Amino acid sequence: MAISERIIDIPDPQIHIVFGQFDEYLKKIEKALNISVFVRNDEIKLVGSEKAVECAIRVFAQLTELAKRNEELTHQQVDYAISLSMENSADSLAEIDKDIICHTINGKPIKPKTIGQRDYIEAIQNKMVVFGIGPAGTGKTYLAMAMAIKAFKSGEISRIILTRPAIEAGEKLGFLPGDLQSKIDPYLRPLYDALYQIMGPDAYLKNTEKGLIEVAPLAYMRGRTLDNAFIILDEAQNTTPAQMKMFLTRMGFGSKVVVTGDSTQKDLPKGTVSGLDVAKRVLSRVDEIAFCELTSRDVVRHPLVQKIVDAYERYEASGRQQQQKTYNREKR
Repeated sequence: MAISERIIDIPDPQIHIVFGQFDEYLKKIEKALNISVFVRNDEIKLVGSEKAVECAIRVFAQLTELAKRNEELTHQQVDYAISLSMENSADSLAEIDKDIICHTINGKPIKPKTIGQRDYIEAIQNKMVVFGIGPAGTGKTYLAMAMAIKAFKSGEISRIILTRPAIEAGEKLGFLPGDLQSKIDPYLRPLYDALYQIMGPDAYLKNTEKGLIEVAPLAYMRGRTLDNAFIILDEAQNTTPAQMKMFLTRMGFGSKVVVTGDSTQKDLPKGTVSGLDVAKRVLSRVDEIAFCELTSRDVVRHPLVQKIVDAYERYEASGRQQQQKTYNREKR
């Protein structure tokens, strides 16, 4: 294998951001691409196979562009830049990362971080109903919430309605003490947390008192018509087909609907069909409805979450193959 050497330039103000604390990002890039990086004075030399060096040049170029915005890089961004470079993708991390949806109460920008997330945001902007389907950590609900708050603040819609089915995740909570609201709140806590982080508790409480923001169990949606609203159904994999149909037919004029769920994490009783799975089959060809499939590559939580998702996918795929082999033997 021929060894290639290339010299690149990273401006001094950005080099420390790109390399990371204690060169942690530099070491990650060297290991992932199997290259060596030598820094002497202002000269940065890349040594490795021609393909690996070309990949590294693209990675450093993308990270340098992000660093020029005076942003601190994350492990997720570095990993994703490496992934894009290895695929020789025409998409640029800097381009994906440039569009800010809104800011949290602490001033942190909320924006897409992957191609999948960017496509998801574009679908929400352009379609009336969007299904965001994918594993934990891909930002399905959080990004939908950010888009809802952006639309609310700009006056595009007059209220936000957030809902999810009240299904226990393998635990029976019905005998907990307290009134009905106390029993319901634990199911809706993730939605409250996102609202508090983006809007702040004071703005949330003020708009809730006015009826402009509503967080409620899915069962409370029956019989309503929701005009001029941004409606988000979370944990949709735990709906029945009847509940999904009921929810989707609540949409009124001037409204936008986002449905999020993870088909691999159902808490429905055994043998119950998921309304999300049925909706994918029934509505996939309906105009103004988009289905966005996010994957483990779109996970933006701790890097270990992506590895956990991948490991479970391999395990479940292996189980399905074994079941098919058993079925084929019995059929003979």
